Amino acid sequence: MEIITNIIVGIVSLAIGILIGRFLLKTLLKQQEITAQEKAKLILSEAETKAENLKNQKLLEAKEKLGELKVQQEAEIAKKQVELSALENRIKQKEATLNQKIEEFKKQQQEFAKTQQIVAKQQEEYTKGQEILKQKLEKLEIKQKEVEQIQKERLETLEKVANLTAEEAKKQLIEQIKQDAQAKASAYVKGVMDEAKITANKEARKIVIQTIQRNATEHAIENCVSVFHIDSDEVKGRIIGREGRNIRALEAATGVEIIVDDTPEAIILSAFDPVRREIARIALQRLVADGRIHPARIEEVVAKTTKDIEEEIAEIGQRTVLDLGITGLHPELIKIVGRMRYRSSYGQNLLQHSREVANLCAIMASELRLNPKKAKRAGLLHDIGKVITDEPELPHAILGMRVAEKFGEAADICNAIGAHHDEIEMTTLLSPIVQACDAISGARPGARREVIESYIKRLKDLEAIAMSYPGVSKTYAIQAGRELRVMVEADKVSDQQADILSHDISTRIQDEMQYPGQIKITVIREKRSVAYAK
Repeated sequence: MEIITNIIVGIVSLAIGILIGRFLLKTLLKQQEITAQEKAKLILSEAETKAENLKNQKLLEAKEKLGELKVQQEAEIAKKQVELSALENRIKQKEATLNQKIEEFKKQQQEFAKTQQIVAKQQEEYTKGQEILKQKLEKLEIKQKEVEQIQKERLETLEKVANLTAEEAKKQLIEQIKQDAQAKASAYVKGVMDEAKITANKEARKIVIQTIQRNATEHAIENCVSVFHIDSDEVKGRIIGREGRNIRALEAATGVEIIVDDTPEAIILSAFDPVRREIARIALQRLVADGRIHPARIEEVVAKTTKDIEEEIAEIGQRTVLDLGITGLHPELIKIVGRMRYRSSYGQNLLQHSREVANLCAIMASELRLNPKKAKRAGLLHDIGKVITDEPELPHAILGMRVAEKFGEAADICNAIGAHHDEIEMTTLLSPIVQACDAISGARPGARREVIESYIKRLKDLEAIAMSYPGVSKTYAIQAGRELRVMVEADKVSDQQADILSHDISTRIQDEMQYPGQIKITVIREKRSVAYAK
């Protein structure tokens, strides 16, 4: 539209210019001569020609612009028509949806009206039911009071007939129920235990027996004294020295008490530390062989012997580790293993005990399809705390666990060391294996020396515990205290009570006594009827 306006304005301006030109030409024609009029006509004709050409050109341009505008307007109109048709379709769809929802809403209104009618009917029925229920409850309360009165009368009658109050009858009934329940529980426990023994004890016994039979070792009895033999009593005087200076120097250097008495051709070396006792024995042997016995020489020989013993301890530890096939053990732990050669536990050599436990653990672990190498490692190291003297206030199992942790042993190995006497909780399967194998090694006949007094006291304690129960007539501790036979009176103890008695005695022995291995409790109940024919 602006272009058309511009064209029209141009044409109007052109027309105005032509009129002004004509006016000017007329004025000039009046002022000039005839020649001037001719020139003016010529100019006017040229101007008219140019104006006509310009007019035609502008008209053509205006037509072209009008054509382009018409095409654009038609395209926009077509686009608007498409949009209007789409909008109309959407409006129709919304209208259809709205009509559908209106119909659904009408249906819901109808259903809601029907539901309200049903609810009203149910409410009426509920009100009627409440009234009926109230009437029944009132009748029930009346009947309940009648039943209570009847029960009270019957209870009074029963008390008069039985000469017992209700509380006394309850106590008797409860006591009878308790006895029956205890008997049934005992029978059930016995049945479960018998079944468990059939299924589990057979395999466990097989594994333990195979483990013991596949491993054999010698047991050395260690004492607190060593006897040093000499060729003649003349050597005793040289060992004592002038005014006893040699023997005092030897005792100070070794930490061992040297006893020179009337025993012929023998000197006694006394010390609780077997390493010091061995150092003193070897040093004394070297001094006697050399013949030079004086304080300076004693100190020199003792220092050299101490060094040799330390090297021997390291060699023993290394040889033990190689024999057992254990690798990656810290050098300090190897020295501790070698030092176990000079320690004893209840008269049992500690190194031999540890080697035996290691082999037992490996065999048992392989039977249980566990790692035998780890089990052997834990078995060898389980008693290293007995060699450490730095912290005597700690139990040897805890001390050994800390030493193993210090030298980088695995967590399951450390737990097996610390838990083999139940000082800490067992967290791996290696721990019960080490504990069981330690008990097997210690309980082997002849493995450990036991003082006769403590042995007899243990047997007496076993018999005393059994005799403390009512109905027990005789007790016998047999098989070196590994079995306790209890004879009971048949008229005072029933078969069910005998089962309970064996369980109670075993529990009390576990809680009150310390003993190697396990103790079997056998309760024997026998009734004999004797008559004589005359």
